[in-house]
Amino acid sequence: MNSLYYVGLDVHKKSVSYCVKTAAGEFVDHGKVAATRAALTAWADALPGPWAGALEATLFSAWIHDHLAPRAVELHVAHPAMLEAITRAKKKNDRADAEKLCDLLRCDLLPTCYHTPPEIRQLRQVLRYRNLLVRQAVRLQNRIAGLLMEHGEEYVKAKLHRKGYFYALLDDLEHTPESAVELLAVSRGLYETFVTLEKQLVAALIEHPLIAERVARLRTIQGVGEITALSWALEIGEPERFGSVSRAVSYCGLCARQDESAGKAKRGPLSKQRNEHLQTVLVEAAKLAPRFNPQLKQVHERELGRGSRNRATLAVARKLVAYLLAVDRSGEPFQPRAPARAA
Repeated sequence: MNSLYYVGLDVHKKSVSYCVKTAAGEFVDHGKVAATRAALTAWADALPGPWAGALEATLFSAWIHDHLAPRAVELHVAHPAMLEAITRAKKKNDRADAEKLCDLLRCDLLPTCYHTPPEIRQLRQVLRYRNLLVRQAVRLQNRIAGLLMEHGEEYVKAKLHRKGYFYALLDDLEHTPESAVELLAVSRGLYETFVTLEKQLVAALIEHPLIAERVARLRTIQGVGEITALSWALEIGEPERFGSVSRAVSYCGLCARQDESAGKAKRGPLSKQRNEHLQTVLVEAAKLAPRFNPQLKQVHERELGRGSRNRATLAVARKLVAYLLAVDRSGEPFQPRAPARAA
């Protein structure tokens, strides 16, 4: 493999800086290429020989990786946080960053991260868009309630989301000006549009052949609904990449940051290095799951007796991760353990 060239790619929105070296570290070329498919194709075809590359994980790196991977012998994605710790230096620019990536790859010191398959990544994008629709629908619902309160109108909060109740209320408004009534009607129309689209996206995801069986197995866990199952399947990707439950818990952001030195350890708040989408879903699921799952109810009650409600919720969320990972890796429906008999 001495004829293999090593390439470091510093990816930005409109351009990609590159550095090319031989296996011995001899400089070959450096420069900048436009971040377009045509320009990247021409650049890759002009390289002097077979090459291996590395690029940092960014918002724009996924499509660049997918486009260049077939043209490379190897193409790795570097972990941003770990890369920062290794390459922190006084001098920092695009050319230097590309060269550092090249040298780390050449010396087999590149801290790589998991790269989600394109098919899963596309479905995950749909799920995250669904989450955006839900947030916008909630904002509109809150705005509707705010408009009613601004004009002193009485309403039943628990029924405000119901279509029949809302339009009956709209017809009976006496002290609200016409302009505000129009805003209420427009807000309700947008709310219904968002809700309809959200339901259509979820239905399409659940029935997608790539993940349909997997989501169905995950939902055999009592307390795991369609959104939790979809979020786990699409955010985790391939469950085999987690060697233990503790690694999955850490990825989901359900454990504290560890700081240990000279035999002294201390724990801080929950780590910010996590999958925030999965963390949010699991925490919300953990608040409801004990109502439907006897095992999770026991965990919640035990931890509630030892500390606060937040601690109990986190304990349930961690147990959910263990259940989800076990079902996902085994490929079998969830089977709760029978309670141990007293001697």
